[in-house]
Amino acid sequence: MAVLVVRHAKAGDRERWSGPDEDRPLTDAGMIQADALVGVLAEFRVERVLSSPYLRCRQTVAPLASALGLPVEPTDDLAEGAGAAARRLVASLTGPADTVLCTHGDVLYDLLSGLDLPWDSPMKKASTWVLEVKEGGIATARYLPPPR
Repeated sequence: MAVLVVRHAKAGDRERWSGPDEDRPLTDAGMIQADALVGVLAEFRVERVLSSPYLRCRQTVAPLASALGLPVEPTDDLAEGAGAAARRLVASLTGPADTVLCTHGDVLYDLLSGLDLPWDSPMKKASTWVLEVKEGGIATARYLPPPR
């Protein structure tokens, strides 16, 4: 089984956004990236789509969920600052089908730390890390660059 961890697509500038950060949406470029993720992840057998409750994350995986006829399941375990909870979530996922998780850069970093990866591993917006999960832990990780 693969856990596909997507960093949210391009969002508006944090410093220029006047509302709550949780409500900061994707930019037009981010929406294009979100639409393109459908093709990038088409090779996987996705049966579940979980997301940080932040709008930019939910928007990132909405086109994929729609294409697959699945709901986007918001979970605080993928919100900013929830690295430990995200690690527990990944370890709890079982079954033959693949699961998509959409989260933030800090959570992605926490998930990947401890793996034998170079410190300069890419974490670009709208990129995906394919994690092979075995016996409650991450066995391997493979990077998929963001769609253009």
